[in-house]
Amino acid sequence: MERLITLCLLLPACLTAAPKLSETPAIAVFEAKKNITHASVRIPALLMTAKGTLIAIAEARDKATDQAGNDLLFALSKDQGKTWSKPALAYEQGDDSCNNPCLVQDAKSGRVFLFFQTFPAGGKEFGGLPAGPKDPKGNRLKFVTSDDEGATWSKPVDVSNEVKPDNAVTCASGPGIGIQLQKGKFAGRLVIPFNSQDPQKNFVNWVAFSDDAGKTWKRGAEVPQEGMQLNEVQVAETADGSLYLNSRRWRSGAPLRKVSWSQDGGATWAKATEDAALPEPVCQGSLLSATAGGKTTIFFLNPAGKNRANGTFRRSEDGGKTWAESTLLFPGPFAYSSMAQVGADVGVLYEPASNTIVLYRTITGTQLEGK
Repeated sequence: MERLITLCLLLPACLTAAPKLSETPAIAVFEAKKNITHASVRIPALLMTAKGTLIAIAEARDKATDQAGNDLLFALSKDQGKTWSKPALAYEQGDDSCNNPCLVQDAKSGRVFLFFQTFPAGGKEFGGLPAGPKDPKGNRLKFVTSDDEGATWSKPVDVSNEVKPDNAVTCASGPGIGIQLQKGKFAGRLVIPFNSQDPQKNFVNWVAFSDDAGKTWKRGAEVPQEGMQLNEVQVAETADGSLYLNSRRWRSGAPLRKVSWSQDGGATWAKATEDAALPEPVCQGSLLSATAGGKTTIFFLNPAGKNRANGTFRRSEDGGKTWAESTLLFPGPFAYSSMAQVGADVGVLYEPASNTIVLYRTITGTQLEGK
């Protein structure tokens, strides 16, 4: 077991006693040239279904670049992450590239949605693709679904015309997870976080949402930003049903995470600010909202330093306004991650800052309730 270093950011929170955290040994879920044939694997997404299946998704790449004819692979665990199925294909599009997996489940139907973006063969994120949703040769926004706990996946549904902005050269979901709202006026709403890039290479955040179990989708307003750009993004629900957004910075602003809140289910957002408590080394981070000690708690995980290293797990009991606990759980190289509630614990699918392996671990001691 790795040695844990717990850093308490607020002394009163330390005195009220956060439970001691630990993690299980790492399991290789996807490993290039070993349990998959591809040369590279990155960008994890993790979902625990209502029936208790863990679904892991990753981009399997023909070479170690972002757009390399990527396929989307899945693996399943029926025993809370102790063992995993052999990776299999969720979706591929020939020589086109599939990027930025983002998972969400509709609780009533049990249907799992896997959102992603596609690039035409040879197309690149910064390669002069056409803007807007109309050109079929551009970047497209799609999803596939599963009605059998991730065992099989549907044909793709293209929602570019519904949600892609007219000025967007590229759009990307997550990566990681979307959410279904549990509280308030918008309970039942499915929410998928996105970033998009205009022809001047400026990035913004927004969410797509559905109020009819995923049959139709709408795009919310952009998150207002000034002196900063918002890139890869995750959202979580707070105790009062509002939305908390946490985003990677892009090129401008301080080396801190960018955050915002929405009071109307993601239709509009407060002006983005920088969270001085959350270092940002220009990397994706993951969020999870769960109940712990009778309180709605938001957990955040990212590499907390100048480089992609030192995966640090944080806890907020006030909707992301402050962080009462910070624990270094993954010393050394650490990059992208995705979290899911696994019983009373937190499951983590993550990259150890490598483009050839995606690992799974369970964080124990979180004392979560409800699943």
